[in-house]
Amino acid sequence: MRRRCSVLQSTMATLGNRRNGGNARKRLWCAIPVSCAALIIISFTFLFDLRYKHREVTPEVMATPMASPSMDSPPPPPVVDRCSGRYIYVHDLPGRFNSDMISRCRTLSKWTDMCPFVSNAGLGPRINNSEGVFYGTQWYATNQFALELIFHNRMKQYECLTTNSSLASAIFVPFYAGLDIGRYLWGYNTSVRDATSRDLIRWLKSRPEWSTMGGRDHFMVAGRITWDFRRLTDDEDDWGSKLLVIPEGKNMTVLVIESSPWHKNDFGIPYPTYFHPSKDSEVQLWQARMRRIRRPWLFSFAGAPRPNITDSIRNEIIGQCRQSRRCKLLQCDSGRSKCHSPSSVMGMFQRSIFCLQPQGDSYTRRSTFDAMVAGCVPVFFHPGSAYVQYVWHLPRNHSEYSVLVSEDEVRDGKVRIEEVLRRFGKNDVVAMREEVIRMIPRLVYADPRSRLETTKDAFDVTVEGVIQRVDDMKGGRVPEFSELESWKYAVTGRGGQHEWDHFFNRTTQ
Repeated sequence: MRRRCSVLQSTMATLGNRRNGGNARKRLWCAIPVSCAALIIISFTFLFDLRYKHREVTPEVMATPMASPSMDSPPPPPVVDRCSGRYIYVHDLPGRFNSDMISRCRTLSKWTDMCPFVSNAGLGPRINNSEGVFYGTQWYATNQFALELIFHNRMKQYECLTTNSSLASAIFVPFYAGLDIGRYLWGYNTSVRDATSRDLIRWLKSRPEWSTMGGRDHFMVAGRITWDFRRLTDDEDDWGSKLLVIPEGKNMTVLVIESSPWHKNDFGIPYPTYFHPSKDSEVQLWQARMRRIRRPWLFSFAGAPRPNITDSIRNEIIGQCRQSRRCKLLQCDSGRSKCHSPSSVMGMFQRSIFCLQPQGDSYTRRSTFDAMVAGCVPVFFHPGSAYVQYVWHLPRNHSEYSVLVSEDEVRDGKVRIEEVLRRFGKNDVVAMREEVIRMIPRLVYADPRSRLETTKDAFDVTVEGVIQRVDDMKGGRVPEFSELESWKYAVTGRGGQHEWDHFFNRTTQ
């Protein structure tokens, strides 16, 4: 026992000397019973060990070379450029090509004061919702020819703009071609109608960005139908300008509200509607409302006869609607009519299961998009009214969301529209309507003064289509084909015989 005590005393004295530097501690350790001393030593050893283990995981120890992150941890992930392959370069055009037209808005149309319609970034005045047809405050009396201004303002909010054209996947030309030609369509000679377009081409060709691909990576919006820009001759009586038929114009991708089935360089994008959401939730709430709304009318039509167009079937459609108890007619006579009231038009479409969309002065109608925004299944009478037009925005399988009734059979009195529509079962109708409602986001242009978070609108879908087209041209993936078969490649990706050949057997407008 004494030997153990002496050993213990020696050990404790050593520790005391190390930690306190005094010999007076020795007498205290000798007086401590052996069992207590042993317990103290064990406790001290445990605390020392615990402190050592805690030190192993402190940041100071982790920072030593032995525990360096570069050796023991995986390397940080590479920085991903979320805009890679999506950059857009925007030409800074002189004001005469865009903003000066807005400043002189009273000259934009011979028939309409366009000044109210260029307000609110091109959306026009807000709609008074006194009749309760609309939901929320994102509804505007938008003019169908205001698309260039809306699109340009949306482009200013695009998340992947660049000032370095070498990074750009496509180059945007913010020329207001439709507003320009709208000033000169009536009462002006061909030189005046072509002047601004030719001035633009001279300006573009002087820029280094043009020389990279000769303009093939450039795109622009011409917010009217394609025929307003496809004058074939210099006869004063010929219609429109030559913007889309001159070589430089043919090199660019031109976005119009109605494209030509027989040309490669123009692409149809949706007409602007009255609905311009600023939040994702506004789109979702409207879709939910269209799913719930009661629709008492089997079909409806909003429009006027076209007595000056020999092949028009509008008289037959109006006659059949009047004879049916299940059809609602909103006849658009000259002068003031309910057809010019957004509430009247949208209210009728919301209460209809099917909405008839025959040709008007040309293949397409703004009414088509107003009807679909209202959740109404469109009924077409010519594939040129939608299927070969809006190939980026509408599903290829047109039977999923619409009905096609041959206008030839209507004209010849071979079909009754009501009988055709009554053949669809309830489940078929519900499925078509759901597809239409699901498409609503990609058919409308969001408020240019805001940005949707997750929802892709018509602008987003259009930009993706343009970038893909330019990328395909750069990669040599655009097939060579006769322009007369352009509509076939747009719909099916190939030429040859097609069931719609008889609809497109004309090669002029």
